[in-house]
Amino acid sequence: MTKPANPLAVEVLRGPLVESRHRVAAAVADANGPRAAWGDADAAVFPRSAVKPLQVLALIESGAAEACGASEAEIALACSSHSGEPRHLAALSAWLERLGLSAADLECGAHAPLGGAAPAELTPLHNNCSGKHTAMLATARHLGEPLAGYVAADHPVQRRVRGLLGELAGCDLAAAPSAIDGCSIPTFGLPLAALARAFARFSSGDGTPPRRQAALARVRRAMAAHPFMVAGTGRFCTALNEATSGRVLVKTGAEGVMVAALPEAGLGLALKADDGASRAAEVAMVALLRHLGQLSDPLSPALAALAEPILKNWRGLETGVIRGAAGWPE
Repeated sequence: MTKPANPLAVEVLRGPLVESRHRVAAAVADANGPRAAWGDADAAVFPRSAVKPLQVLALIESGAAEACGASEAEIALACSSHSGEPRHLAALSAWLERLGLSAADLECGAHAPLGGAAPAELTPLHNNCSGKHTAMLATARHLGEPLAGYVAADHPVQRRVRGLLGELAGCDLAAAPSAIDGCSIPTFGLPLAALARAFARFSSGDGTPPRRQAALARVRRAMAAHPFMVAGTGRFCTALNEATSGRVLVKTGAEGVMVAALPEAGLGLALKADDGASRAAEVAMVALLRHLGQLSDPLSPALAALAEPILKNWRGLETGVIRGAAGWPE
């Protein structure tokens, strides 16, 4: 039997006509489990980079953050899918130098930066995941583990991260679908409901021991204090985290996945655009945050621009808009 289409939709208008439509599924949870869902919230999705704020807990809980003197900005970089702008690259280079390492030790591969023109020579520093990889190397070095091959599924670094994700999501990841992420580390399939629960625990620390609560609070502070480091100029995560002064902490993942931590409410929100479109995930995130009462009403100009982005052509002429279709929760 064919499953019904996910009920939430984001539409793209060119002039008066809907030119394309993206379907979205979403889930909201507290630390104990699901609170609401739209669409199939039990289907496994790969969260990709959305779980970086959880993966960085290994740096803190192992004692590696203290040992290498990791700053709040560096912890935010470890959570980031950064744009590869000069500030990102300078901070990462300085962190690696303190560790006695270099970009050559990063096993994430190189790609053109997400912001600005590609440089003449690309290095793994430009990879949007290089902050997370630097944190993983720092943890391995502190614990006396091999540095080479730290991305392998059976390396202690990755086993530690897998345990953290499973504990926070309330899932046995040994039985979860697994694959290789774009940056070469393992990624594990999680239901949206479990991903939302993990970020509810990230938001509140409920259901976690005191040591983890302190580590979670440290990551939240870093993301709130350094929104630029989490993404970059003109990027959705930076803009929303900055506009809410950290009351909402969002993190994007590849293929239309996005999560939000809502510390004051103790909730987590996870969503995925069926077709992997980031533009749909961003508009859907703002719509659901409004539904949950987490954004000011009326929206500030910065948030209004995220809620219904205006589309322009190469000459700068307005051609259309991206918006939630009819049927979104009020």
